[in-house]
Amino acid sequence: MSRREDAYEEVLPPLLSARNPRTRSAGVTALRRAGRPGQAEAFLSDRSALVRACARYVVRQQGADPAVRYRERCTPSDDPDLPPGAVIGLAECGNRADAGFLRPLLAHPAAGVRARAVAGLRLLDCTDAEQLRPLLDDPATGVVRETATALLPSAGELPADWLLERTGTDRPPHVRVGAFRLLDARGGTVALRAAVGLFQDPDMKLRARAEQAARRWHPPQDGQRADAEVGELLDRSRHLFSDDMLRRLKWEAGVDS
Repeated sequence: MSRREDAYEEVLPPLLSARNPRTRSAGVTALRRAGRPGQAEAFLSDRSALVRACARYVVRQQGADPAVRYRERCTPSDDPDLPPGAVIGLAECGNRADAGFLRPLLAHPAAGVRARAVAGLRLLDCTDAEQLRPLLDDPATGVVRETATALLPSAGELPADWLLERTGTDRPPHVRVGAFRLLDARGGTVALRAAVGLFQDPDMKLRARAEQAARRWHPPQDGQRADAEVGELLDRSRHLFSDDMLRRLKWEAGVDS
């Protein structure tokens, strides 16, 4: 073994096993210089996006296609040992056709895989609101968080009553937060109604979110006068505004002070 090989033998293992992603990525990149590019494939599924990107670079340098490796790793869709990093990795270097590999993973038993499948579909711009809706009730916080983020652009297409039902105190906190994010994104009377309905909520964090949302609220700029409900909701929000600000909001909404 040469002196150079000895040096790599001494340095690479601690780099590749380091907790810090930047350190691991340096080790992965060094695999090519060390003449061990094949070892980079194991890091294609790393939990760090930076490490995955470096692994893809090394794999490509040896003439292989990382997307092919990811597709192989994501099949079958019920593999209990499937690492979440492989799921999002496919979306990072794949194409819209790869959504076909990700959609079955929405039902995977591992929460991390389900969450990355949602994130991957969003990354590929292949989100389907009807398909993702059930995941807003997922028992895992990470899955609901990713689902709410993916559904934000289509929040206006979701049934308002269905979302409002999920802000009730009988729902898990993470489901309530996800539903409220989407209601707030809708804007208009529905968003204000949802916020006001949480002013007395026992969950302090959700109550604070609701108050912040009410402070940000503005009437839709569609030229139509708001109905009497908006005036009532603004009155219930009076403690959040100065008198002048409240009058201005009502004037903008076209309701009587």
